[in-house]
Amino acid sequence: MPLTKITRLDHDRSDLCYASDCRDAEWDLIAPVVTQRAKVGRPRKVRMRRVWEAIQYIATTGCQWRQLPKDFPPVSTIRYHFYRMRDDGTFAVINELLSVACRIVEGRTVDPTAAIVDSQSVKTTESGGVCGYDAGKKVKGRKRHITVDTQGNLLAAQVHGADIQDRDGAPDLIADMIESFPSVATIFADGGYAGDKLHCALLNMEPSPAIEIVRRPDKATGFVIIARRWVVVRTFAWLGRCRRLAKDWEETIASSESWLLIASIRRASRLIAKHEKTVQEF
Repeated sequence: MPLTKITRLDHDRSDLCYASDCRDAEWDLIAPVVTQRAKVGRPRKVRMRRVWEAIQYIATTGCQWRQLPKDFPPVSTIRYHFYRMRDDGTFAVINELLSVACRIVEGRTVDPTAAIVDSQSVKTTESGGVCGYDAGKKVKGRKRHITVDTQGNLLAAQVHGADIQDRDGAPDLIADMIESFPSVATIFADGGYAGDKLHCALLNMEPSPAIEIVRRPDKATGFVIIARRWVVVRTFAWLGRCRRLAKDWEETIASSESWLLIASIRRASRLIAKHEKTVQEF
């Protein structure tokens, strides 16, 4: 739905210190996971909500770590918790939980049975790390490979060099998705995933999902909405609202994937909180 004078009010966040800050309802969704403490070590003094809001600020604005406003905790503290949650899988756990919650509030079953896969090639910077050249899209950088359900909720995400073709990068991504969502039986994709190589790779998985290639109509001219495939394109647009994803600024693949998950968590938490508010008003 496009932003108009009416719909813009639904997304107004001018009452917050920063538009990227969490509302109470949004924080309550992720607090049980983010605030978990280690069994050993010194007592935690920093407020994890401010740490999370600092990470959200970077994701939303795309600023450097050192450009964080001074009212957030020290940059070294924010970085420590970011890398900790990246390495222990906290971001992936939160995204999986919220994706399931999104399906519930949207009136869907908990377990998705269909998914859509696609990739997005983006430029990298002088930071270094994995890099390749996508000859089809004329982009030197990396590919963001994602799978979403039929509502656009992110199920799995991987990042690799842009020189890896879609059909070659898809097996690891789909295997990762099947591990978390084994109920997926059908995967929709574009012509870049056609061929026996990917089909054989899927047959070796347990359970083995079927892949269905959705092609552009032969007689179509200009812009057309292609069934099923438009959902994953819309998800890329949602994720692109976070300016940190304008390019791949990260040196490591792990950090690149983490910012994708953070952008997905940002969207999902707001959707669920908005739905709860609507229910309460009625």
